[in-house]
Amino acid sequence: MNEISSKQRLYSIIQQIPKGCVATYGQIAELAGLSGCARMVGKTLSQLPTGSTLPWHRVIAASGKISLPYNSDAFKVQQQRLINEGIKVNHHHVDIKQHRWHP
Repeated sequence: MNEISSKQRLYSIIQQIPKGCVATYGQIAELAGLSGCARMVGKTLSQLPTGSTLPWHRVIAASGKISLPYNSDAFKVQQQRLINEGIKVNHHHVDIKQHRWHP
């Protein structure tokens, strides 16, 4: 399995997350056939090109936490995008039970 096909599978899964829902890094990895590769999902998202339309902001930690450094510009962007989609963010956490994507 090469890196390009892995990235494409991850992109394809992330693109499917509907507005108002979130998925975890591990969930994305598993759905892409890459069980145990949650960190790969994070690394792949951190390397997205500027202006990407992939809904990266819908991917969060298994605990429901926004994984970006608290109050960084990227954190604020992710938090605001989630809020704009109707997802309540409380102390940089999302209620994963309420908003988790079930494909």
